[in-house]
Amino acid sequence: MDAQAHGAPIEAQVDQWRRYVARRRAIAPSDVDEMEDHLRAQVDDLRETGLDDDEAFLVAVKRMGRLDEVSREFAREHSERLWKQLVLVPEGDLGTERTGPRWRELGVVLALALGAGLTVKGGIAVLGPDSMALLRNSSLLVLPFLGAYFAWKRRLPVRGVVVLVAVFALLAVVLNGFPFVPGGSTEVLAALHAPVVLWVLVGVAYVGGRWRSHDGRMDFVRFTGELVVYYALLALGGGVLTVLAGALFALVGTDLEPVLEAWIFPLCVPGALIVAAWLVEAKKDVVENIAPVLTRVFTPLTILLLVSVLPLLAGAGGLTDVDRELLILMDAILVLVLCLLLYSISARDPLAPPGLFDVLQVVLVVAAIVVDGVMLAAMLTRIAEFGVSPNKVAALGLNLVLFAHLLRAAWLGLGFVRRRVPFGAVERWQTGYLPAYGLWAAVVVVAFPLVFRFV
Repeated sequence: MDAQAHGAPIEAQVDQWRRYVARRRAIAPSDVDEMEDHLRAQVDDLRETGLDDDEAFLVAVKRMGRLDEVSREFAREHSERLWKQLVLVPEGDLGTERTGPRWRELGVVLALALGAGLTVKGGIAVLGPDSMALLRNSSLLVLPFLGAYFAWKRRLPVRGVVVLVAVFALLAVVLNGFPFVPGGSTEVLAALHAPVVLWVLVGVAYVGGRWRSHDGRMDFVRFTGELVVYYALLALGGGVLTVLAGALFALVGTDLEPVLEAWIFPLCVPGALIVAAWLVEAKKDVVENIAPVLTRVFTPLTILLLVSVLPLLAGAGGLTDVDRELLILMDAILVLVLCLLLYSISARDPLAPPGLFDVLQVVLVVAAIVVDGVMLAAMLTRIAEFGVSPNKVAALGLNLVLFAHLLRAAWLGLGFVRRRVPFGAVERWQTGYLPAYGLWAAVVVVAFPLVFRFV
Protein backbone atom coordinates (compact mmCIF):
# COMPACT_ATOMS: atom_id res chain seq x y z
CA MET A 1 0.00 0.00 0.00
CA ASP A 2 2.78 2.42 0.94
CA ALA A 3 4.59 1.97 -2.36
CA GLN A 4 1.50 2.65 -4.39
CA ALA A 5 0.28 5.55 -2.30
CA HIS A 6 3.63 7.37 -2.25
CA GLY A 7 3.75 10.30 -4.61
CA ALA A 8 0.03 10.40 -5.35
CA PRO A 9 -2.10 13.46 -4.54
CA ILE A 10 -3.55 13.30 -1.05
CA GLU A 11 -7.13 12.93 -2.33
CA ALA A 12 -6.11 10.00 -4.53
CA GLN A 13 -4.36 8.38 -1.56
CA VAL A 14 -7.41 8.79 0.67
CA ASP A 15 -9.63 7.44 -2.10
CA GLN A 16 -7.44 4.33 -2.46
CA TRP A 17 -7.47 3.82 1.31
CA ARG A 18 -11.25 4.26 1.48
CA ARG A 19 -11.85 1.71 -1.29
CA TYR A 20 -9.64 -0.78 0.48
CA VAL A 21 -11.41 -0.29 3.81
CA ALA A 22 -14.83 -0.46 2.13
CA ARG A 23 -14.01 -3.94 0.86
CA ARG A 24 -13.48 -5.18 4.42
CA ARG A 25 -16.90 -6.77 4.82
CA ALA A 26 -17.18 -6.18 8.57
CA ILE A 27 -17.32 -2.42 8.08
CA ALA A 28 -20.50 -0.64 7.06
CA PRO A 29 -20.38 2.32 4.62
CA SER A 30 -21.39 4.77 7.32
CA ASP A 31 -18.47 3.59 9.45
CA VAL A 32 -16.10 4.04 6.52
CA ASP A 33 -17.17 7.68 6.47
CA GLU A 34 -16.32 8.02 10.16
CA MET A 35 -12.94 6.35 9.66
CA GLU A 36 -12.18 8.62 6.72
CA ASP A 37 -12.98 11.68 8.82
CA HIS A 38 -10.62 10.37 11.49
CA LEU A 39 -7.90 9.74 8.91
CA ARG A 40 -8.26 13.24 7.46
CA ALA A 41 -8.08 14.73 10.94
CA GLN A 42 -4.89 12.80 11.58
CA VAL A 43 -3.43 14.01 8.28
CA ASP A 44 -4.28 17.65 9.08
CA ASP A 45 -2.68 17.37 12.52
CA LEU A 46 0.48 15.88 11.04
CA ARG A 47 0.65 18.56 8.36
CA GLU A 48 0.75 21.20 11.09
CA THR A 49 3.87 19.54 12.48
CA GLY A 50 5.69 20.16 9.21
CA LEU A 51 5.20 16.84 7.38
CA ASP A 52 4.34 16.92 3.68
CA ASP A 53 1.22 15.24 2.28
CA ASP A 54 2.83 11.87 1.57
CA GLU A 55 4.50 11.63 4.96
CA ALA A 56 1.38 12.77 6.80
CA PHE A 57 -0.80 10.24 5.00
CA LEU A 58 1.53 7.29 5.63
CA VAL A 59 1.99 8.13 9.31
CA ALA A 60 -1.77 8.66 9.78
CA VAL A 61 -2.56 5.27 8.26
CA LYS A 62 0.02 3.55 10.46
CA ARG A 63 -1.38 5.27 13.53
CA MET A 64 -4.85 3.93 12.73
CA GLY A 65 -3.46 0.41 12.88
CA ARG A 66 -3.55 -2.51 10.48
CA LEU A 67 -6.80 -2.72 8.58
CA ASP A 68 -7.35 -6.34 9.60
CA GLU A 69 -7.24 -5.25 13.24
CA VAL A 70 -9.63 -2.39 12.46
CA SER A 71 -12.01 -4.87 10.83
CA ARG A 72 -11.95 -7.14 13.85
CA GLU A 73 -12.59 -4.20 16.16
CA PHE A 74 -15.62 -3.15 14.14
CA ALA A 75 -16.78 -6.75 14.10
CA ARG A 76 -16.68 -6.89 17.90
CA GLU A 77 -18.48 -3.57 18.30
CA HIS A 78 -21.06 -4.21 15.56
CA SER A 79 -21.68 -7.94 15.58
CA GLU A 80 -24.92 -7.59 13.63
CA ARG A 81 -22.85 -6.33 10.67
CA LEU A 82 -20.34 -9.15 10.74
CA TRP A 83 -20.61 -11.22 7.56
CA LYS A 84 -18.68 -14.15 8.94
CA GLN A 85 -21.39 -15.44 11.27
CA LEU A 86 -21.75 -19.18 11.10
CA VAL A 87 -25.33 -19.33 12.38
CA LEU A 88 -28.43 -17.39 11.50
CA VAL A 89 -28.94 -15.96 14.98
CA PRO A 90 -25.93 -15.26 17.25
CA GLU A 91 -25.65 -16.93 20.61
CA GLY A 92 -27.01 -15.18 23.62
CA ASP A 93 -30.25 -13.53 24.60
CA LEU A 94 -31.17 -11.38 21.65
CA GLY A 95 -34.13 -9.10 21.62
CA THR A 96 -36.78 -9.02 18.98
CA GLU A 97 -35.16 -5.94 17.45
CA ARG A 98 -32.23 -8.08 16.29
CA THR A 99 -33.90 -11.41 15.61
CA GLY A 100 -36.97 -9.97 13.93
CA PRO A 101 -35.30 -8.57 10.78
CA ARG A 102 -33.22 -11.74 10.38
CA TRP A 103 -36.19 -14.05 10.50
CA ARG A 104 -38.19 -11.65 8.34
CA GLU A 105 -35.52 -11.77 5.63
CA LEU A 106 -35.42 -15.55 5.84
CA GLY A 107 -39.20 -15.61 5.43
CA VAL A 108 -38.97 -13.38 2.35
CA VAL A 109 -36.25 -15.60 0.87
CA LEU A 110 -38.22 -18.80 1.44
CA ALA A 111 -41.38 -17.22 0.00
CA LEU A 112 -39.51 -16.11 -3.13
CA ALA A 113 -37.81 -19.51 -3.45
CA LEU A 114 -41.18 -21.24 -3.22
CA GLY A 115 -42.61 -18.78 -5.72
CA ALA A 116 -39.81 -19.49 -8.19
CA GLY A 117 -40.32 -23.23 -7.79
CA LEU A 118 -44.07 -23.04 -8.25
CA THR A 119 -43.65 -20.78 -11.28
CA VAL A 120 -41.29 -23.31 -12.89
CA LYS A 121 -43.71 -26.10 -12.00
CA GLY A 122 -46.54 -24.16 -13.66
CA GLY A 123 -44.36 -23.38 -16.66
CA ILE A 124 -43.64 -27.08 -17.15
CA ALA A 125 -47.34 -27.87 -16.93
CA VAL A 126 -48.32 -25.19 -19.46
CA LEU A 127 -45.40 -25.29 -21.88
CA GLY A 128 -44.39 -28.94 -21.63
CA PRO A 129 -41.24 -30.34 -20.01
CA ASP A 130 -39.32 -30.81 -23.28
CA SER A 131 -40.53 -27.83 -25.32
CA MET A 132 -38.36 -25.08 -26.76
CA ALA A 133 -40.84 -22.60 -25.30
CA LEU A 134 -39.87 -23.77 -21.82
CA LEU A 135 -36.19 -23.28 -22.66
CA ARG A 136 -36.90 -19.75 -23.91
CA ASN A 137 -38.76 -18.88 -20.72
CA SER A 138 -36.68 -20.78 -18.14
CA SER A 139 -34.73 -17.73 -16.99
CA LEU A 140 -37.88 -15.59 -17.05
CA LEU A 141 -39.52 -18.02 -14.65
CA VAL A 142 -36.74 -17.76 -12.05
CA LEU A 143 -34.58 -14.62 -12.27
CA PRO A 144 -37.38 -12.09 -11.61
CA PHE A 145 -37.69 -13.62 -8.13
CA LEU A 146 -33.96 -13.10 -7.53
CA GLY A 147 -34.29 -9.54 -8.78
CA ALA A 148 -37.25 -9.04 -6.44
CA TYR A 149 -35.15 -10.21 -3.48
CA PHE A 150 -32.43 -7.65 -4.16
CA ALA A 151 -34.93 -4.91 -4.97
CA TRP A 152 -36.48 -5.57 -1.52
CA LYS A 153 -33.17 -5.92 0.29
CA ARG A 154 -31.54 -2.85 -1.31
CA ARG A 155 -34.77 -0.83 -1.03
CA LEU A 156 -34.77 -0.06 -4.73
CA PRO A 157 -36.75 3.14 -5.43
CA VAL A 158 -40.21 2.73 -6.94
CA ARG A 159 -38.99 4.23 -10.20
CA GLY A 160 -36.26 1.61 -10.44
CA VAL A 161 -38.74 -1.18 -9.70
CA VAL A 162 -41.08 0.07 -12.43
CA VAL A 163 -38.23 0.20 -14.97
CA LEU A 164 -37.05 -3.33 -14.12
CA VAL A 165 -40.59 -4.74 -14.29
CA ALA A 166 -41.12 -3.02 -17.63
CA VAL A 167 -37.91 -4.46 -19.10
CA PHE A 168 -38.72 -7.94 -17.76
CA ALA A 169 -42.18 -7.68 -19.32
CA LEU A 170 -40.77 -6.43 -22.63
CA LEU A 171 -38.37 -9.35 -22.78
CA ALA A 172 -41.23 -11.75 -22.02
CA VAL A 173 -43.20 -10.27 -24.92
CA VAL A 174 -40.25 -10.63 -27.28
CA LEU A 175 -39.52 -14.23 -26.28
CA ASN A 176 -43.14 -15.31 -26.52
CA GLY A 177 -44.59 -12.94 -29.10
CA PHE A 178 -42.06 -13.32 -31.92
CA PRO A 179 -43.16 -15.88 -34.54
CA PHE A 180 -40.05 -18.04 -34.29
CA VAL A 181 -39.68 -20.90 -36.74
CA PRO A 182 -39.85 -23.98 -34.46
CA GLY A 183 -36.34 -25.14 -33.71
CA GLY A 184 -34.84 -22.31 -35.79
CA SER A 185 -31.47 -20.72 -35.09
CA THR A 186 -32.85 -17.39 -33.88
CA GLU A 187 -35.11 -19.15 -31.37
CA VAL A 188 -32.20 -21.10 -29.91
CA LEU A 189 -30.00 -17.99 -29.84
CA ALA A 190 -32.73 -16.00 -28.08
CA ALA A 191 -33.12 -18.76 -25.48
CA LEU A 192 -29.35 -18.84 -24.83
CA HIS A 193 -28.85 -15.07 -24.64
CA ALA A 194 -31.96 -14.12 -22.66
CA PRO A 195 -30.39 -15.20 -19.32
CA VAL A 196 -27.50 -12.77 -19.93
CA VAL A 197 -29.90 -9.86 -20.39
CA LEU A 198 -31.89 -10.91 -17.33
CA TRP A 199 -28.72 -11.27 -15.26
CA VAL A 200 -27.84 -7.67 -16.09
CA LEU A 201 -31.27 -6.65 -14.77
CA VAL A 202 -30.63 -8.64 -11.59
CA GLY A 203 -27.34 -6.74 -11.31
CA VAL A 204 -29.18 -3.42 -11.48
CA ALA A 205 -31.37 -4.57 -8.59
CA TYR A 206 -28.30 -5.85 -6.72
CA VAL A 207 -26.62 -2.43 -6.75
CA GLY A 208 -29.86 -0.73 -5.75
CA GLY A 209 -30.23 1.01 -9.09
CA ARG A 210 -26.73 2.56 -8.90
CA TRP A 211 -25.67 0.89 -12.14
CA ARG A 212 -23.07 3.57 -12.86
CA SER A 213 -21.17 2.69 -9.67
CA HIS A 214 -17.84 1.01 -10.36
CA ASP A 215 -17.70 -0.47 -6.86
CA GLY A 216 -21.27 -1.73 -7.18
CA ARG A 217 -20.51 -3.51 -10.45
CA MET A 218 -17.42 -5.11 -8.95
CA ASP A 219 -19.47 -6.26 -5.95
CA PHE A 220 -21.91 -7.86 -8.37
CA VAL A 221 -19.03 -9.65 -10.12
CA ARG A 222 -17.90 -10.95 -6.75
CA PHE A 223 -21.44 -11.97 -5.86
CA THR A 224 -21.81 -13.86 -9.16
CA GLY A 225 -18.70 -15.92 -8.53
CA GLU A 226 -19.67 -16.64 -4.95
CA LEU A 227 -23.19 -17.59 -6.03
CA VAL A 228 -21.78 -20.20 -8.42
CA VAL A 229 -19.74 -21.69 -5.56
CA TYR A 230 -22.67 -21.80 -3.15
CA TYR A 231 -25.13 -23.12 -5.73
CA ALA A 232 -22.68 -25.87 -6.67
CA LEU A 233 -22.32 -26.82 -3.01
CA LEU A 234 -26.09 -26.90 -2.56
CA ALA A 235 -26.45 -28.99 -5.73
CA LEU A 236 -23.81 -31.48 -4.55
CA GLY A 237 -25.42 -31.77 -1.13
CA GLY A 238 -28.88 -32.09 -2.65
CA GLY A 239 -27.64 -34.75 -5.08
CA VAL A 240 -26.18 -36.84 -2.27
CA LEU A 241 -29.36 -36.48 -0.23
CA THR A 242 -31.50 -37.44 -3.24
CA VAL A 243 -29.45 -40.58 -3.90
CA LEU A 244 -29.68 -41.63 -0.26
CA ALA A 245 -33.43 -40.94 -0.15
CA GLY A 246 -33.98 -42.91 -3.38
CA ALA A 247 -32.05 -45.88 -2.01
CA LEU A 248 -33.96 -45.75 1.27
CA PHE A 249 -37.38 -45.65 -0.43
CA ALA A 250 -36.32 -48.42 -2.81
CA LEU A 251 -35.62 -50.70 0.17
CA VAL A 252 -39.27 -50.39 1.24
CA GLY A 253 -40.55 -50.92 -2.29
CA THR A 254 -41.37 -47.31 -3.18
CA ASP A 255 -40.18 -45.62 -6.36
CA LEU A 256 -39.18 -42.03 -5.57
CA GLU A 257 -38.44 -41.05 -9.19
CA PRO A 258 -41.99 -39.85 -10.13
CA VAL A 259 -42.06 -37.55 -7.11
CA LEU A 260 -38.58 -36.27 -7.90
CA GLU A 261 -39.49 -35.44 -11.49
CA ALA A 262 -42.92 -34.02 -10.74
CA TRP A 263 -42.25 -31.97 -7.61
CA ILE A 264 -38.84 -32.05 -5.95
CA PHE A 265 -36.67 -31.05 -8.92
CA PRO A 266 -39.04 -28.34 -10.28
CA LEU A 267 -39.35 -26.79 -6.83
CA CYS A 268 -35.83 -27.25 -5.44
CA VAL A 269 -33.61 -26.45 -8.45
CA PRO A 270 -34.91 -22.88 -8.95
CA GLY A 271 -35.57 -22.35 -5.25
CA ALA A 272 -31.97 -23.24 -4.41
CA LEU A 273 -30.78 -20.29 -6.51
CA ILE A 274 -32.67 -17.84 -4.29
CA VAL A 275 -31.43 -19.57 -1.14
CA ALA A 276 -27.85 -19.58 -2.44
CA ALA A 277 -28.07 -15.83 -3.10
CA TRP A 278 -29.26 -15.27 0.45
CA LEU A 279 -26.40 -17.39 1.82
CA VAL A 280 -23.87 -15.37 -0.16
CA GLU A 281 -25.31 -12.19 1.31
CA ALA A 282 -25.28 -13.65 4.83
CA LYS A 283 -21.88 -15.37 4.82
CA LYS A 284 -19.79 -13.36 2.38
CA ASP A 285 -16.34 -13.67 3.91
CA VAL A 286 -16.62 -17.43 4.28
CA VAL A 287 -16.75 -17.78 0.50
CA GLU A 288 -14.41 -14.85 -0.08
CA ASN A 289 -11.64 -16.90 1.53
CA ILE A 290 -12.23 -19.58 -1.13
CA ALA A 291 -12.14 -17.15 -4.06
CA PRO A 292 -8.37 -16.49 -4.12
CA VAL A 293 -7.69 -20.22 -3.79
CA LEU A 294 -9.95 -21.09 -6.72
CA THR A 295 -8.44 -18.46 -8.99
CA ARG A 296 -4.88 -19.44 -8.12
CA VAL A 297 -5.56 -23.12 -8.78
CA PHE A 298 -7.45 -22.72 -12.04
CA THR A 299 -5.44 -19.89 -13.63
CA PRO A 300 -2.29 -21.96 -14.34
CA LEU A 301 -4.42 -24.95 -15.34
CA THR A 302 -6.34 -22.82 -17.83
CA ILE A 303 -3.07 -21.46 -19.24
CA LEU A 304 -1.93 -25.04 -19.88
CA LEU A 305 -5.27 -25.82 -21.50
CA LEU A 306 -5.05 -22.84 -23.86
CA VAL A 307 -1.45 -23.60 -24.80
CA SER A 308 -2.34 -27.24 -25.53
CA VAL A 309 -5.30 -26.19 -27.68
CA LEU A 310 -3.23 -24.05 -30.05
CA PRO A 311 -1.54 -27.08 -31.73
CA LEU A 312 -5.00 -28.63 -32.15
CA LEU A 313 -6.24 -25.55 -33.96
CA ALA A 314 -3.08 -25.42 -36.08
CA GLY A 315 -3.41 -29.09 -36.97
CA ALA A 316 -7.04 -28.84 -37.99
CA GLY A 317 -6.07 -28.07 -41.59
CA GLY A 318 -7.45 -24.97 -43.28
CA LEU A 319 -9.42 -22.48 -41.24
CA THR A 320 -12.61 -23.56 -42.98
CA ASP A 321 -11.99 -27.12 -41.78
CA VAL A 322 -11.99 -26.19 -38.08
CA ASP A 323 -14.76 -28.19 -36.48
CA ARG A 324 -17.84 -26.16 -35.47
CA GLU A 325 -18.12 -27.98 -32.14
CA LEU A 326 -14.46 -27.13 -31.45
CA LEU A 327 -15.20 -23.43 -31.98
CA ILE A 328 -18.13 -23.64 -29.57
CA LEU A 329 -15.99 -25.33 -26.92
CA MET A 330 -13.30 -22.70 -27.37
CA ASP A 331 -15.88 -19.98 -26.80
CA ALA A 332 -16.80 -21.69 -23.53
CA ILE A 333 -13.11 -21.77 -22.52
CA LEU A 334 -12.70 -18.07 -23.35
CA VAL A 335 -15.73 -17.25 -21.20
CA LEU A 336 -14.08 -19.28 -18.41
CA VAL A 337 -10.93 -17.18 -18.85
CA LEU A 338 -13.00 -14.03 -18.53
CA CYS A 339 -14.68 -15.35 -15.36
CA LEU A 340 -11.30 -16.23 -13.83
CA LEU A 341 -9.97 -12.79 -14.69
CA LEU A 342 -12.95 -10.97 -13.19
CA TYR A 343 -13.10 -13.16 -10.09
CA SER A 344 -9.39 -12.83 -9.37
CA ILE A 345 -9.56 -9.04 -9.70
CA SER A 346 -12.60 -8.87 -7.44
CA ALA A 347 -10.80 -10.91 -4.76
CA ARG A 348 -7.48 -9.05 -5.01
CA ASP A 349 -6.19 -6.48 -2.53
CA PRO A 350 -6.24 -3.32 -4.69
CA LEU A 351 -3.32 -1.78 -2.80
CA ALA A 352 -0.97 -4.77 -2.92
CA PRO A 353 2.02 -4.46 -5.27
CA PRO A 354 2.12 -6.62 -8.43
CA GLY A 355 3.39 -10.16 -7.93
CA LEU A 356 3.81 -13.51 -9.63
CA PHE A 357 0.09 -14.20 -9.83
CA ASP A 358 -0.45 -10.90 -11.66
CA VAL A 359 2.13 -12.01 -14.21
CA LEU A 360 0.25 -15.30 -14.61
CA GLN A 361 -2.94 -13.32 -15.20
CA VAL A 362 -1.27 -11.42 -18.03
CA VAL A 363 0.01 -14.68 -19.53
CA LEU A 364 -3.51 -16.13 -19.30
CA VAL A 365 -5.03 -13.14 -21.08
CA VAL A 366 -2.36 -13.11 -23.81
CA ALA A 367 -2.87 -16.83 -24.45
CA ALA A 368 -6.63 -16.22 -24.66
CA ILE A 369 -6.07 -13.38 -27.15
CA VAL A 370 -4.00 -15.64 -29.40
CA VAL A 371 -6.65 -18.38 -29.31
CA ASP A 372 -9.43 -15.86 -29.88
CA GLY A 373 -7.53 -14.41 -32.84
CA VAL A 374 -7.27 -17.83 -34.46
CA MET A 375 -10.97 -18.42 -33.83
CA LEU A 376 -11.92 -15.06 -35.35
CA ALA A 377 -9.90 -15.88 -38.45
CA ALA A 378 -11.60 -19.27 -38.69
CA MET A 379 -15.06 -17.73 -38.29
CA LEU A 380 -14.44 -15.05 -40.91
CA THR A 381 -13.10 -17.69 -43.31
CA ARG A 382 -16.15 -19.89 -42.78
CA ILE A 383 -18.50 -16.94 -43.34
CA ALA A 384 -16.66 -16.01 -46.55
CA GLU A 385 -16.79 -19.63 -47.73
CA PHE A 386 -20.29 -20.70 -46.69
CA GLY A 387 -22.18 -17.44 -46.21
CA VAL A 388 -23.89 -15.70 -43.30
CA SER A 389 -26.11 -17.45 -40.76
CA PRO A 390 -27.53 -16.35 -37.38
CA ASN A 391 -25.25 -18.74 -35.46
CA LYS A 392 -22.12 -17.56 -37.27
CA VAL A 393 -22.88 -13.87 -36.78
CA ALA A 394 -23.72 -14.42 -33.10
CA ALA A 395 -20.49 -16.33 -32.51
CA LEU A 396 -18.47 -13.74 -34.43
CA GLY A 397 -19.98 -10.89 -32.45
CA LEU A 398 -19.32 -12.56 -29.11
CA ASN A 399 -15.69 -13.23 -30.04
CA LEU A 400 -15.21 -9.63 -31.17
CA VAL A 401 -16.61 -8.40 -27.84
CA LEU A 402 -14.31 -10.83 -26.00
CA PHE A 403 -11.31 -9.87 -28.14
CA ALA A 404 -11.67 -6.15 -27.41
CA HIS A 405 -12.13 -6.89 -23.70
CA LEU A 406 -9.09 -9.14 -23.46
CA LEU A 407 -6.88 -6.89 -25.59
CA ARG A 408 -7.37 -3.88 -23.35
CA ALA A 409 -7.12 -6.07 -20.24
CA ALA A 410 -3.76 -7.41 -21.41
CA TRP A 411 -2.45 -3.90 -22.06
CA LEU A 412 -3.53 -2.61 -18.65
CA GLY A 413 -2.37 -5.79 -16.90
CA LEU A 414 1.07 -5.49 -18.47
CA GLY A 415 1.23 -1.86 -17.43
CA PHE A 416 0.31 -2.79 -13.87
CA VAL A 417 2.93 -5.55 -13.71
CA ARG A 418 5.50 -3.01 -14.94
CA ARG A 419 4.24 -0.56 -12.27
CA ARG A 420 3.20 2.00 -14.88
CA VAL A 421 -0.58 1.63 -14.47
CA PRO A 422 -2.45 1.71 -11.13
CA PHE A 423 -4.56 -1.30 -10.25
CA GLY A 424 -7.63 0.92 -10.16
CA ALA A 425 -7.40 1.37 -13.94
CA VAL A 426 -7.33 -2.41 -14.43
CA GLU A 427 -10.35 -2.82 -12.17
CA ARG A 428 -12.35 0.00 -13.74
CA TRP A 429 -11.85 -1.40 -17.24
CA GLN A 430 -13.23 -4.78 -16.21
CA THR A 431 -16.40 -3.45 -14.62
CA GLY A 432 -16.88 -0.68 -17.15
CA TYR A 433 -16.82 -3.10 -20.08
CA LEU A 434 -19.26 -5.63 -18.63
CA PRO A 435 -22.42 -3.90 -19.97
CA ALA A 436 -21.12 -4.63 -23.50
CA TYR A 437 -21.98 -8.31 -22.99
CA GLY A 438 -25.51 -7.49 -21.88
CA LEU A 439 -25.92 -5.13 -24.84
CA TRP A 440 -24.74 -7.79 -27.32
CA ALA A 441 -27.05 -10.38 -25.73
CA ALA A 442 -29.97 -7.95 -26.07
CA VAL A 443 -29.12 -7.44 -29.75
CA VAL A 444 -29.15 -11.21 -30.31
CA VAL A 445 -32.47 -11.64 -28.49
CA VAL A 446 -34.32 -8.68 -30.01
CA ALA A 447 -32.68 -7.82 -33.35
CA PHE A 448 -31.52 -11.18 -34.70
CA PRO A 449 -35.05 -12.65 -35.08
CA LEU A 450 -36.11 -9.55 -37.03
CA VAL A 451 -33.00 -9.42 -39.22
CA PHE A 452 -33.00 -13.14 -40.04
CA ARG A 453 -36.80 -13.37 -40.28
CA PHE A 454 -37.24 -15.64 -37.26
CA VAL A 455 -35.51 -18.64 -38.87
